[in-house]
Amino acid sequence: MGMGKRVSSSSPCLLFLFFFFSLVLLGCPSLGHPNYKDALAKSILFFQGQRSGRLPTGQQITWRSNSGLSDGSLAHVDLTGGYYDAGDNVKFNFPMAYTTTMLSWGTLEYGKRMGPEIQSARAAIRWATDYFIKCATATPNTLYVGVGDPTTDHKCWERSEDMDTARTVYSVTASKPGSDVAGETAAALAAASMVFRKVDPKYSRLLLATAKKVMQFAMQYRGAYSDSLGSAVCPFYCSYSGYKDELLWGAAWLWRATNDASYLNFLQTLGANDATDIFSWDNKLAGARVLLARRTLVDNDKRFESFKQQAEDFMCRIIPNSPSSSTSYTQGGLMFKLAESNLQYVTSITFLLSTYAKYMSASKYSFNCGNVKSQLFYLKESCKATGVDYILGENPLKMSYMVGFGANFPKRIHHRGSSIPSKASHPQAFGCDNGFQSFFYTSNPNPNTLIGAIVGGPNQSDGFPDDRTDYSHSEPATYINAAIVGPLAYLAGSYSS
Repeated sequence: MGMGKRVSSSSPCLLFLFFFFSLVLLGCPSLGHPNYKDALAKSILFFQGQRSGRLPTGQQITWRSNSGLSDGSLAHVDLTGGYYDAGDNVKFNFPMAYTTTMLSWGTLEYGKRMGPEIQSARAAIRWATDYFIKCATATPNTLYVGVGDPTTDHKCWERSEDMDTARTVYSVTASKPGSDVAGETAAALAAASMVFRKVDPKYSRLLLATAKKVMQFAMQYRGAYSDSLGSAVCPFYCSYSGYKDELLWGAAWLWRATNDASYLNFLQTLGANDATDIFSWDNKLAGARVLLARRTLVDNDKRFESFKQQAEDFMCRIIPNSPSSSTSYTQGGLMFKLAESNLQYVTSITFLLSTYAKYMSASKYSFNCGNVKSQLFYLKESCKATGVDYILGENPLKMSYMVGFGANFPKRIHHRGSSIPSKASHPQAFGCDNGFQSFFYTSNPNPNTLIGAIVGGPNQSDGFPDDRTDYSHSEPATYINAAIVGPLAYLAGSYSS
């Protein structure tokens, strides 16, 4: 795992937000487009490869087996389940909760376009929320926030099925607070409660009740979990942005799920007003503002006008032609934010752009970035989203950065389970050190294909070495995939394959 770790109806390319149009990487080609339905299915299937715990009978990524069955035992609680965050064998709840919130948001916004994949999306969400319920309810006044010592885990290259490193349990409490991880966990549970509201009302009520308790914990006991847990989460998933963004994010989701005015009062007085040009597992300000702007754009609720303005300030920092743009692009057209795992920012920001455009379409609204006007037209005729087509192979290298999609994709991803022979083919365990020479440093392709995994992506020169040892570019992560599910569902429902 790495550290930190959208005129005329006859002209389809003009039928989107100006900013989305201006970010389209290769225009609207007249011949063909990626198979979005296939990409959608694979983007969700990927999560099966990240599962921890006892696998169900319907497991489709069959080279994986049961793992982490004693997780929580060191604290005398059951913390089995959940997801490994990336290419390692640690369960970091902070990015896992963000992953779950984004999967839930994508399902809420675009579920009607998912077709049969809606069931798979719900299953992916539930695999995480079942685990979060355990984390939130196992011990009074305690929120468990991770399992596995990251330092010792990263010294090993072994399958999760063979783990022999310490499965240390980490938690936040009133005396060692973690408003950030608690706020994100509350957001995940609240968002998921809406996903299950009609299909499983009882489960939905449990999720929401748990979300309320966790959010109260986050608000009452203020502090960053990085300060409380130190090397257990840093430098891996430090809360670099502080915890106010998660309090805003969590309260925004609880407000949407409950309409309880107390959450509205809280988020309006929180003072989380910093400008931003990023959206990620760490910094939720832009996401919270887009979510809250929905109330103004869709429901015409003027109490959220300030959040709408902040959301548009964010958009203007992304649009390349905007006078306030602070976002760079590669020569091949890819949005480029940071050198390490850049595609996580591409997928998360693409989600916000497409979703804000969806909200704007409800009110036929547009706004200006200086003298640049963002023109809104019908989403169903829009051009393909920026970043999505690049990721799926329309780029200078003609490489799909989604494993198993297309003919040319990364074969040497930084992922322990994918790079080491499965238990079915090699029942004997590989020790902590034994995997490095044979499976980590080798130039051979990985023996197991982690279908649907999106890796960190190319460098600023559109280059990609496909090198397992280069985690910054070759490592997949749950939060990269989670954010692209929504845009893929939109596109899958808009284009035939």
